[in-house]
Amino acid sequence: MKNGAIARGILALAAPTTMLSLLQAAALLVETAIAAQLGRAALAGYAVVLPFALLLGQMSAGAMGGGVVSAVARALGAGQPQQASAMVLHALIIALCFSAGFVVLMVLLPWPILTAIGGPEAAAAGAPYAMWMFGLGALPAWLANTLASVLRGAGRHALAARINAIAWALVPALGWLLALPMGMGLAGLGIAFGVAMWGAALAQGWVVFSGAAGFRPSLRVPLSGALFKRILSVGAVACALAAVSNLTTILVTAQLAVYGAAAVAAYGVSARLEFMMIPLAFGVGSALTALVGRAVGQGDWPLARRTAWVGGGMAFAVCAVVGVTVAAAPVTFASVFASDAEVLAIAALALSCIGPAFAGFGLGMAMYFAAMGAGRMGWPVVAGLSRLGIAVLGGWLLGDVLGMGLMGHFLAVAAGITAYGLFAAQAVRAGVWRAR
Repeated sequence: MKNGAIARGILALAAPTTMLSLLQAAALLVETAIAAQLGRAALAGYAVVLPFALLLGQMSAGAMGGGVVSAVARALGAGQPQQASAMVLHALIIALCFSAGFVVLMVLLPWPILTAIGGPEAAAAGAPYAMWMFGLGALPAWLANTLASVLRGAGRHALAARINAIAWALVPALGWLLALPMGMGLAGLGIAFGVAMWGAALAQGWVVFSGAAGFRPSLRVPLSGALFKRILSVGAVACALAAVSNLTTILVTAQLAVYGAAAVAAYGVSARLEFMMIPLAFGVGSALTALVGRAVGQGDWPLARRTAWVGGGMAFAVCAVVGVTVAAAPVTFASVFASDAEVLAIAALALSCIGPAFAGFGLGMAMYFAAMGAGRMGWPVVAGLSRLGIAVLGGWLLGDVLGMGLMGHFLAVAAGITAYGLFAAQAVRAGVWRAR
């Protein structure tokens, strides 16, 4: 296949997932605006819950979801639909286990966790939101994204996106109603998320078990350690990387807490705009996981590598344009989400430093998803750890030791994102991506 044909194949699968991801990003940006209307304390509470909310989506849809996509795609590429069918039960059991972890942490232990990250003021505002969001929504979010991943593994990206899009269109509308007119505050946003995710989970379940993926899953298959391993060998590593990514945000937020609630809230705005890059990269990335996985299942490693590089270039270019635009007009973008003058000034500083690094984020995300399709996760691990180390230790060195303050912390975050892209790209070469 020529590169042009590969690009067209990526775009065909990426378009519906990208549109869904953009809708999700828009919904979350509306939530940020709602939180800002509730005051500085609410915005800070929203900011400290943000890393865990992002982690829930990244693990269930992108990380473990990517493991499911990869496993189903490789099974179908090898001409084994029965194995793909059996994967569904194993994937659902994994979803139940991982969602339970979120419930334990964020429903039973939100106060000490959020206080350690953002201080008592942010924790007081964020804990009720976290308890409702994860108590009501963690399980259905995992189930909905797992079942959508089964469809994507079978190449049914548009169908998976269409169902989840309806749910995400409901989230901001219902959240606004509950949070503002009905006076429930941040807790209303959490309830809205849970209600929408239950609707998505039920709809995705009906579609998958009706045979829309090209096979009818059965819940009466014997459990197999080999099938769990097929999913977890990719998904568990990817979940660990998602945790490292969000740990980076958590630790940076904790470092900024000494500068006050305004700095915490402002970095939350910056992190939310960074999250806008995920839809641009995730659409391409989800297509790469399926296409690379299918090529690997067929034993065509050269095609798998070329597909990854074409998709990585596409994600790099798009995220570069957005990042430079944001950095060129940081006040304009920050003012959409913050009205407090101090928060606005700090958020604009963060965006001017971090915006140019979004290109590296796009490249790294695309290569990370491609690596999941190939089942080669070594270099993505290096990439994730490098981002953590540079952002946190670099922030301490530049911001605290060298006295650069907030700018030093934000420059370290940008350097970490850039390193993430460069190291993730190192994975896609013949010496790493080959048959074993």
